[in-house]
Parts: sequence; C-alpha cells; structure tokens
Amino acid sequence: MGVNTVLLDTNSYSRLTLGDRHIFNFLKRVETIYFSVIVLGELYSGFRQGSQKNRNITELEAFLRGNNIRLVKISEKSAEIYGKISYELRSFGTPIPTNDIWIAANSIETNSTLITYDKHFLEIKGLRVWDKI
Repeated sequence: MGVNTVLLDTNSYSRLTLGDRHIFNFLKRVETIYFSVIVLGELYSGFRQGSQKNRNITELEAFLRGNNIRLVKISEKSAEIYGKISYELRSFGTPIPTNDIWIAANSIETNSTLITYDKHFLEIKGLRVWDKI
C-alpha cells in the first residue's frame, strides 16, 4: 500500500527547494500534501534572516497554491496530541524541540506520514515517519 497523505517538515521543504530528487519523486505519487502552520512560521523566520527573503517567500506562496497542498492549523485535537507526545518524551528522557512536537501532532492528527530528515521524530510513538532518514 502506498502513502496517500504526507506532512512536510521544515527541512524537507528546504531540501525540496534545493532539488532533493528523493522528496520530489515521492511527492509526485502523493494525493495530499499537508503543510503545518508551524513549518510555515519556521520558514518565514528563516527567510527573514537570509539574503533571498523575497524570492523565498514568493516561491513558498506559489508552492502553497498547489492543488494538493492543504494548510494545517493548530486545533484542540492538535493540542491534545501535543500534550500526550510531550509528556511521553519527557517521561522517557527524550525531549525534542517544541515546534517539532507540534509538527508531529499535526501529522498524527491528519493521519499523514511525516517527511523529514530529523531522526528525533523516530522517538514519537504513533507517528509515521518517511523511511528515507
């Protein structure tokens, strides 16, 4: 069975824009690409620190207009999932960055596979992570 829905992490979007063929080819076979507002915030922050701010923002906005792109906001369910993940990670002594917990919560909420190159996501129970990390 193939993957029908994915959620892009910040590093996977960045690598996609740099020409990562693994991500590009994989996304061609996906029905829906979810994009978390947390990832959006991280990207906007990074763009403002770089020398290609306007170009990067224009490119991102064009990407978000894609037919199969869906923006995911933080919901009450996201918050509940976040709380569970955060508690479990701290209980086992394996905390990860706060924004990444929110991204994982969005991925679980949308029943999506997370496309990322960050291995710490593998610590989260119930999160499906892309097999290329």
